[in-house]
Amino acid sequence: MASSSTSTQGAAPTSASFGKTTDGTEVQLFTLTNAHGLKVSITNYGGTVTSLLVPDKAGKLGDVVLGFDNVSGYQSPAFLKSGPYFGALIGRYGNRIAKGKFTLDGKQYTLANNNGENTLHGGKKGFDKVVWQATPGTSAEGQTLTLTYLSQDGEEGYPGNLQVTVVYTLTPDDALKIDYSATTDKATPVNLTNHAYFNLSGGNDVLGHQVTLPADRYTVVDAGLIPTGELRPVKGTPFDFTSPHAIGERIGQVPGGYDHNWVLNEAKGMHAAATVYEPTTGRTMEVRTTEPGIQFYTGNFLDGTLKGKGGQVYGKHAGFCLETQHFPDSPNQPSFPSTILKPGQTLHSTTTYTFGVRQ
Repeated sequence: MASSSTSTQGAAPTSASFGKTTDGTEVQLFTLTNAHGLKVSITNYGGTVTSLLVPDKAGKLGDVVLGFDNVSGYQSPAFLKSGPYFGALIGRYGNRIAKGKFTLDGKQYTLANNNGENTLHGGKKGFDKVVWQATPGTSAEGQTLTLTYLSQDGEEGYPGNLQVTVVYTLTPDDALKIDYSATTDKATPVNLTNHAYFNLSGGNDVLGHQVTLPADRYTVVDAGLIPTGELRPVKGTPFDFTSPHAIGERIGQVPGGYDHNWVLNEAKGMHAAATVYEPTTGRTMEVRTTEPGIQFYTGNFLDGTLKGKGGQVYGKHAGFCLETQHFPDSPNQPSFPSTILKPGQTLHSTTTYTFGVRQ
């Protein structure tokens, strides 16, 4: 076993063509493998996680994320219209900014409104739609893919040249680790995350998955999903996942389904953010992060118009997202933890998704 483990860790990830973007740029698909046979594939188009193979309780590998077989799926009119952001890196600002405006150092900035009257996930061309510079490699922790992107001053209305580095690592303990870092030459809001949709069963929906969120409060939102500023206790509500509950158990009590930010109880260092258990396959997923919040989204807007890998139709609740983050609309909410990155500072953020099984 030792030799195969060493050879896997010593070898760099493999790469293959993932097709051409609509403007003719060829993009690559990089596949990271660990000694247990887990595999994650990531394209430098949008830094997108396209597949993630993990074993079930019988040891059978299965793909636990939603996505497409080539880059054209991520650029189709149907995909762009529905905008699910499957597997993508999200920036410059993950989640929503109210009315596409914020004021910083006395100056008002105006962003593109791409979600009703609000800005969502970085604007019309966020980090999910750019081609990143990709460097496959290895580290003491396993195979890595380092992605870099320079978001120029004024891009999508944001101030400052923002240099972003994201490192994906597939670790020996079966975790997909994502390390984010960024620097800027002007003060700017930054909120980076990954928008993978998980389905640990491979079935048509995720309603039977049991979720635990170590969060006693969540951010209440208005009809446009913008926080009101209130951090409401979850106790006695369908938002209470402090003990495990099936996604489908109380989703009918939440108009539209879950698409909210939970305020994690721990806020310092790497801390627990979520645990998911899927009873039929026995698969488990544990999320840990340095971020103060997590957006739990249950694929409410998927409607069966998208066909993914192997022709699978993605209907409502076909996947769920656990996006580690700072809170939505933080630039306009002084009481929330700040998302402003200043010159001379370096943003560091880490999230791990660790997979296992229960027999």
